[in-house]
Amino acid sequence: MASLPAVPPDPAAARLAGTLPPWNPDLDDTLIVRAIREETPDVKTFVLAPEKPCTFAYAPGQFLTLDLDIDGESVNRCYTIASTPTRPHTISITVKRVPGGPVSNFLHDRISVGSILRAVGPMGEFSCFIEGRPSPAPSYLFLSGGSGITPLMSMARTFHDLAEPRDIVFVHAARSPVDIIFRDELELMARNQPGNFRFAPICEADSLREPWHGLRGRLNLGLLNHIAPDFREREVFVCGPAPFMAAVREMLKGAGFDMSRHHEESFDFATLAENAPEVAAEVVSAEALAAVQEAVAPPVTTYTVEFVRQKRSIDCRSDMFVLDAARRAGVRLPSSCSKGLCGTCKSKLVSGTVDMKHGGGIRQREIDAGMALLCCSKPTSNLVVDR
Repeated sequence: MASLPAVPPDPAAARLAGTLPPWNPDLDDTLIVRAIREETPDVKTFVLAPEKPCTFAYAPGQFLTLDLDIDGESVNRCYTIASTPTRPHTISITVKRVPGGPVSNFLHDRISVGSILRAVGPMGEFSCFIEGRPSPAPSYLFLSGGSGITPLMSMARTFHDLAEPRDIVFVHAARSPVDIIFRDELELMARNQPGNFRFAPICEADSLREPWHGLRGRLNLGLLNHIAPDFREREVFVCGPAPFMAAVREMLKGAGFDMSRHHEESFDFATLAENAPEVAAEVVSAEALAAVQEAVAPPVTTYTVEFVRQKRSIDCRSDMFVLDAARRAGVRLPSSCSKGLCGTCKSKLVSGTVDMKHGGGIRQREIDAGMALLCCSKPTSNLVVDR
């Protein structure tokens, strides 16, 4: 009797069959784009799943680092996870197109369903969940601007799925009604959780085909008092463009808010990554740091660092990070977090050795292959870097 042909496994059935292993990017960093959703005219969500069925585990608010090949160039970029770990079979990032930004435009224009991306993570400490459990705060105020909504959306989705009885006020600042990311879902969440979840969008202007009749202008203390008069009693989480976060910080300080209950995303992934070379403040910080080091540190060894592709050589002291020395010398290098987390500054060492203390933004096999994160690497010899 002839045997029947083998039936290939059904990935969807495997995901529903029971316990699956956790996703381990050290073993397999391949993610397949399963769906792409247009959130606003310039914002898309990319839903990702591993090639082999497994599950994602992360704290709401953490981020992924994508390892992209763009026209033969290896580029790393961080994107906050917008999905919720309560739905562990896929993971999603929501990306705003940045005019002239090489990575966001690559994702928007050249990535389609079925495309393969590589990623590392999840990583990051910006979360109201600690070791898988919500923090003990009874009430929260989420303040987001533009695409900074993503980590707060992950937190809100998680609370919603868990039916946690937490009092959450979610304020989102957008240019116009058409630019409100996740608007329909947030309004649905508010309907599903009457008394526990309030959504308060603020728009600066009308959309072309939709006049705005809600809260208008930019977030200020008057609007905040109107939306959440009890904001001083809440745990506050903030994410958005750097000027937005700075304005919120000063507003809360001026209102006498206890800043120990203020939490903000420590860096704006997309903006810093797309525009890192132009962030002058970071250069000033590097120079200030170097001045302090020169004033108080004992004499140390100075090494030469050669950047092959830029045809530049700089001096770097053994007590300085290579990235800081490069910025001080005016050498432009991709970077984002400057904490060894995101992987944006990952570079190939053609020769030489470094003392690197990273925060998870590089895998051991990459270190073994001669890669290093320049933001957290101090030279221990002369270096030649493929940058």
